Amino acid sequence: MSIWIPCLLFLALLAIGMPIAFTLAATGALGVLVTFGWQPLLGVLATTPYRTASSFLLSTIPLFILMAEFLARGTIVRDMFRVAYTFMGHWRGGLALAAVGANVGFAALAGSSTAAAASMSRICVPEMRKYGYDDRLSLGTVAIAGTLAIMIPPSIGLIIYGILTETSIGRLFLGGVFPGLISAAGYAFAIWLWAKREPEVAPAIPRFPWSERIASLKSVWPAVLLIVFVTAAIYSGVVTPTEAAAVGALAALIISVAFGGLRWGGFMEAVRASVRTTAMIFAIIIGAMVFGYFLAGTKVPQHMIEWVGSLPVPSWVIIAVIVGIYLLLGCFMDQLAIIVLTLPLTFPLVTSLGYDAVWWGIIVTKTAEIGLVTPPLGLNVFVAAGSVNAPLETAFAGIGRLLTADAVVLLALLLLPEISTFLPDLLMGVSLD
Repeated sequence: MSIWIPCLLFLALLAIGMPIAFTLAATGALGVLVTFGWQPLLGVLATTPYRTASSFLLSTIPLFILMAEFLARGTIVRDMFRVAYTFMGHWRGGLALAAVGANVGFAALAGSSTAAAASMSRICVPEMRKYGYDDRLSLGTVAIAGTLAIMIPPSIGLIIYGILTETSIGRLFLGGVFPGLISAAGYAFAIWLWAKREPEVAPAIPRFPWSERIASLKSVWPAVLLIVFVTAAIYSGVVTPTEAAAVGALAALIISVAFGGLRWGGFMEAVRASVRTTAMIFAIIIGAMVFGYFLAGTKVPQHMIEWVGSLPVPSWVIIAVIVGIYLLLGCFMDQLAIIVLTLPLTFPLVTSLGYDAVWWGIIVTKTAEIGLVTPPLGLNVFVAAGSVNAPLETAFAGIGRLLTADAVVLLALLLLPEISTFLPDLLMGVSLD
């Protein structure tokens, strides 16, 4: 009975709209109180917030967020789009393809999907409107391409997964490279197919001369150097991901000031946005930790593993059901909250079935990608539409065709785990922790 009281309270608080961080903390605290009493509860509340927030690995999160915000407030992201625009703009649906390409570059610099969606919407959608692109295609593209930042390293989602499951963040980053690039290719193919079937949604634009294409490359060399530096520093083992994030944030500030036009107003906006996002993420993690103590004390994860292990079904059926639950939750809950809430249950279950921890991290992250654009929550869609004052229904109308690509990629990742594990296994001799 003591298990059901906190669980029912959890559902009730979610139903009335309480933020997920406080919902987790309140129901977890009640669960600890009902299960163990006052003294254990006071011990959990006294130690968990500080012990969680003071984790050295968690400092990676605000640093990568700050790195993303510095770049987004300057002209670096706009320059990336301009390069992709000059090279691909004349193709069928070329401006939308350029938005996907620019998002790949932004994702390789910072792990914030909402920052990517907001920045690319402000930059790409007005340009697409100028050339007569349908808003459904424009908004759908920037919203779904922005999700690449949660997969392509450095990814905040993968960092949190690594911290909660004690999986190597470096190996997770390597595991996200191919899935991220394949997702981008899937979006590009879906855009091309849509533009081919309905040419009116993406009118042709003139081809840029090669001289102008080459000239556009001059503006992005600082960002390319930053990508190479951060990537090489992490994967070579010279620095930890946290140290690379710190140096990357400083380098992003220098580059944005020197080459991206970042000034004092933009600097303060970047800092404020980083503080807000970091506070939200840390609050969710602290709340999830309190809730995790309650789950651990009731031994729910262990009982679930034993129960599932006794089911007369193949392990792939269990995985399929769990993935389906993740996709369903993504329609109604924040993706970060889903990750921190469900991993104490799903991670030990999946690994007990013999599946790879890195592979499962990529699967969970991919479902989070999909959840960022699926209604009714679809955070990236809200951000993309709100950034350019576009109707929300128009933005969601452009997501459907592109989600087909996500479904195909998710299926490929489930059937071919090597897509996620090839690079980590290839470089297993390199220190990536």
